[in-house]
Amino acid sequence: MSEQESAKSAFDQLVGQLDYPMFVVTTRGADRLSGCLVGFASQAGINPSRFFVGLSRRNHTFGVAQDAEYLAVHVLAREHVGLARLFGSETGDEVDKFERCRWHEGPHRLPIVDEAAAWFVGRIIRRIDAGDHLGILLEPFDGEMTSAATGELVSFSDVKDLDPGHDA
Repeated sequence: MSEQESAKSAFDQLVGQLDYPMFVVTTRGADRLSGCLVGFASQAGINPSRFFVGLSRRNHTFGVAQDAEYLAVHVLAREHVGLARLFGSETGDEVDKFERCRWHEGPHRLPIVDEAAAWFVGRIIRRIDAGDHLGILLEPFDGEMTSAATGELVSFSDVKDLDPGHDA
């Protein structure tokens, strides 16, 4: 095994053990709504506040986000893992996910999932090529947190068995 293959194997083993939080990201572009389950996301700055989202280039939401100025990022309480499964295993190319869940219009008419334990809206300030994903850097500016956000949240271990709507 080459040194590069060995390093990739070690990396794959390490990240395979991590139990990342999962996020539902929604957006609106050109009068189309879209949303997907995202595992590549993280706070990326404190002052100023920044959040990084990685969207698969094969995902329906990727196409809609190309025209968008804002994204909404949601976390779900474990009791709502079914919503994570909806947004992770169905594709907006074939299914209107918003017909299958309760939501309301939030800031900038973005779809906000009603059962979310917490959510925030961020303005897209940069798009970054990240290979098979597009990195989107957000400047958060509005949001809401419920008491459910202090409990167990949906993480990778809750959805690792999903068949994604699109391959990554």
